[in-house]
Amino acid sequence: MEVIRAEVLGYCMGVRRAVEAAGDALTQNKNKKVYTLGPLIHNQTALDALAKRGLGILAENDADKAEKDSVVLIRAHGVPPAVTGQLAACGCRVIDATCTRVTASQKIAAQYAEKGAIVILAGDRNHGEVTGIAGYAGPRFVLVRNRDDAAALDLKGGDQVALLAQTTFSPEEFEAIADVLRKKCPSIHVVNTICPATKERQEALQKLCPQVDGVLVIGGRNSANTKRLLLTAQKLCTHADLIETAEEIPEKYFAMKKVGITAGASTPGEVINEVEKRLLERK
Repeated sequence: MEVIRAEVLGYCMGVRRAVEAAGDALTQNKNKKVYTLGPLIHNQTALDALAKRGLGILAENDADKAEKDSVVLIRAHGVPPAVTGQLAACGCRVIDATCTRVTASQKIAAQYAEKGAIVILAGDRNHGEVTGIAGYAGPRFVLVRNRDDAAALDLKGGDQVALLAQTTFSPEEFEAIADVLRKKCPSIHVVNTICPATKERQEALQKLCPQVDGVLVIGGRNSANTKRLLLTAQKLCTHADLIETAEEIPEKYFAMKKVGITAGASTPGEVINEVEKRLLERK
């Protein structure tokens, strides 16, 4: 068997930064409770490893319950500004591990909101990043999940409107949404805030698929970018499956001559290595 990796896979810059920030916080605050507000990233294996080191998780709606003098990390997806204020009021130390690209999106949303614009975000409902950006955009925030949602919006040609995207959103769907909204509101400001890491992983997967008999997509089942990788793999390859660990590899892959592997932006390198090792051990 030959195992071929996608040229780009695994941790992106923002996730790596958040995981490293959590590790540093645990090392530097051994006598304090260290939490993240909501899961730090969308990968259970990585979260379990941090939990073993003492990292706790506060429910996303429990910011006001943070203990005084504890350390709370803002996760990679970011939070609304009101939540940061709640944490500060509790007397805890806040470490902002928000991805820099998400922070940029938050600032753009706030700037347009201050000008009185309707801020439309192409994204996934209930995603942490979406919730955070909504908090910066304020009452004129609108979420659209796809081109059908965009078509249903009641916009007028004279409206001041800005369109942004969740950083892990589908580039193709974003362009389709933008096309629909331009017809409704020609003066719309379209700001493509999709992270290049999303596109890079998609392009690497598209290049990989024709070379292999099947593709394993490694990552969390609740990860938006991992699910989009799976959808692409399913379109381009006869066999494509999502797994979180090596233990989940379907039996059929061990009989293939060439297996491709890719991984979501929240997948640790150790997990990717273990999947490759397990495949090669079975000959």
